[in-house]
Amino acid sequence: MGTGMKMVSLSDGEWKIMSRLWESGGSTITGLTTELEKETGWDKHIIITMLGRMEKKEAVAHRQGGRAKVFYPLVTREEVSMQETRGFLQKVYRGSLGMMVNAMVADQALSDQEIQELYDILEQARKRE
Repeated sequence: MGTGMKMVSLSDGEWKIMSRLWESGGSTITGLTTELEKETGWDKHIIITMLGRMEKKEAVAHRQGGRAKVFYPLVTREEVSMQETRGFLQKVYRGSLGMMVNAMVADQALSDQEIQELYDILEQARKRE
């Protein structure tokens, strides 16, 4: 893990908020409520609570922007995704990527296109060595 990378674990709901913040670069509570209300049914009080939790985790921070606070991400999508992926691999496949791919193959869950993508990714990795 790279230095300076924060350990931040997000709940499913927090992922929804973070995705909006990553796309926009920053948003107000009203903005987030408007964007998420149809999909989730959350009112602004739920979003305020979640943002509070996310600030404690140091996933987001806010600045005063005019009359409303503007919340913005402190971690990148890549950082959090990598960490969640490692956590998932550790929990489900004892940290073994091979075991996971094997399970996908056994389940016939990989399309020809996905198999080709995996080949290409591994080929790139070999060239970097």
